[in-house]
Amino acid sequence: MRARLVGLIVLGAAASQLTGCVARVGVAVPVTPPPRVYVAPPPPPPPAYVEPAAEVEVQANEAPPPLPDYEQPPCPVEGYLWTPGYWAWAPGGYYWVPGTWLQPPRVGFLWTPGYWGFVGGVYMFHAGYWGPHVGFYGGVSYGYGYGGVGFAGGRWVGNSFAYNQSVTNVNVTVVHNTYNETVVNNVTVNRVSYNGGTGGVAATPTAQEKMAAQERHVAATPAQRQHVQQAAATPALLAKNNGGRPAIAATPRPSAFNAPGSVGAHAAASPPPHAPAQAHANRGYGGPAGGANGKPPAPNAKAARPHPKAPQEHGKHEPETAQR
Repeated sequence: MRARLVGLIVLGAAASQLTGCVARVGVAVPVTPPPRVYVAPPPPPPPAYVEPAAEVEVQANEAPPPLPDYEQPPCPVEGYLWTPGYWAWAPGGYYWVPGTWLQPPRVGFLWTPGYWGFVGGVYMFHAGYWGPHVGFYGGVSYGYGYGGVGFAGGRWVGNSFAYNQSVTNVNVTVVHNTYNETVVNNVTVNRVSYNGGTGGVAATPTAQEKMAAQERHVAATPAQRQHVQQAAATPALLAKNNGGRPAIAATPRPSAFNAPGSVGAHAAASPPPHAPAQAHANRGYGGPAGGANGKPPAPNAKAARPHPKAPQEHGKHEPETAQR
């Protein structure tokens, strides 16, 4: 009887525990994500502006020859600007790109000549460019207003270009907008054609040239590029063929190498007919202007000065110093 009572008590306790349990069932409720908002990526930064004069077009292991001495042809058309000649480099060696008159790409622009600079053991050519002001061109004295710093051959007056007759060859019957302004000089004129290195011009950019370097520039015009291409294809303009004195030193217009008004360097020989490009591949600069053993003269060698009563170089009564 007692065992039966104990069993009933245990059974009652279990039943009470079962009735006290509450079953809880969780129901998953979907959560709606927030709407996506498209955020455009930031625009890429504008490309850094690179000064054209610092763009290296080509490099060479030897110094360019001294600049040849030549007369400036008269300006053929009012509004044309002078671009001085220079030595360029090709697989066959240095060749002369004649100086020439040409139309600027736009009103108000001036030409900053290219120049060779000695950097890191090699000679690098820095491209010329058009801009509202003349920038750094190595301190090289190209003449006719380009005395190493700035330009004294003329200036823009409104939409017209005025030519400084004291350093520029103009025919007043063709060009009427002229003036005469004495060029103040304080640096010796020489024929050195490159900046830096042994015998090179020791010049660094001025404050004005650094400011000009920040301006927007325009590269050489198509007429200028064609002029350079024609010079590269003319064997007589190779330095090893002309002894550093090209028979075509300057032209009145771009690519007009055989036109009336084209001039040769002083003491230049006439180019041989049909001269092959490699006819004198092993010849040095040679000639009277060359150094010993056919090597080029030292770049800093002093050129013979004209007699005081003789006409000054370039057909102008220019002083023997160039503007700084």
